[in-house]
Amino acid sequence: MKQLQGLLALVEIAAAGSFAGAARRLNLTPAAVSKSLARLEQQLGVRLVQRSTRTARLTDEGARFVDKARDALRLLDEAVTEVSQTAHEPTGAVRISVGVAFGRMWVLPALPAIAQRFPRLTLEVDLDNSRVDMVADGVDIAIRGGSVPDAGFVARRACKLPLVLVASPDYLARAGVPLAPADLDGHRCIQFRSSNGSEAPWAFRTNGRRVAFTPRPALVANDSEAVVELALAGGGVAQCGLYHALPHLRAGRLRLLLADTHDPGAREFVVVYPHRQFLAPRVRVVIDALLAHFRETADLHLQPRDLPASLRAVAASSARRVRRTSVG
Repeated sequence: MKQLQGLLALVEIAAAGSFAGAARRLNLTPAAVSKSLARLEQQLGVRLVQRSTRTARLTDEGARFVDKARDALRLLDEAVTEVSQTAHEPTGAVRISVGVAFGRMWVLPALPAIAQRFPRLTLEVDLDNSRVDMVADGVDIAIRGGSVPDAGFVARRACKLPLVLVASPDYLARAGVPLAPADLDGHRCIQFRSSNGSEAPWAFRTNGRRVAFTPRPALVANDSEAVVELALAGGGVAQCGLYHALPHLRAGRLRLLLADTHDPGAREFVVVYPHRQFLAPRVRVVIDALLAHFRETADLHLQPRDLPASLRAVAASSARRVRRTSVG
């Protein structure tokens, strides 16, 4: 309805009984009230108010119309109030899509506190490593590794994603510790395969140059947690996210390999959501809470160089190079 101002004028004229009284209620001049009413009458093609020098009286058409106008304005006022309250107390469902491993380790632990802080929210979590169409799938927030080229979305960094090479002490006791990237040719390797079927090469920096190494994997998995589980089981050398391996490194179940030369490149996890111009308050508060949680989680900001030397694998004193025998 284009003539909202005319509706307001009509309702206030009916309540005050005059243009001057309506003008005081609306904080306008009587001339402005009269002009708004005239535009409404012109649009409807009917006279709603009989004017006199001192009073204003509704016509029969005006009396019937003003009852409907009051109902419409009441519903509009309730809608405005509800949206305004939502900005202060977010309400509704927020659907989050996140990769399985990162979701289990770093997102799920944050959600109970968010739900307690905003009791009128319902948080729905999809743990899935595949690509997501946020619009088609009805996803409000996606958390993925990498950047998002779609200009209709915003991508904010959750954390960097450093990769490390690891193996179990049991495997290293049998196969030996690789002392240089070339030694990996003599080892079983565990490779991660992404949802699009690609297998990222392993990269190293030696003599000032960055060199890619494509392992001939003995084992392949499409889930980062599965890669770590295979390494824990003594399956071989694995490249995985530092955050996935960190608790196992600290517990001694995995050892860090080739930390001085391993250089897989810069990666990061990002929080993706619709453009800020269209962001609902219920979504905004969850994004802010998740980003604050990520900032305050110290382990998410560790880099391999921050790890103590005690977590690294050390070759046996009698062995200066890895054994080149079968490691079955």
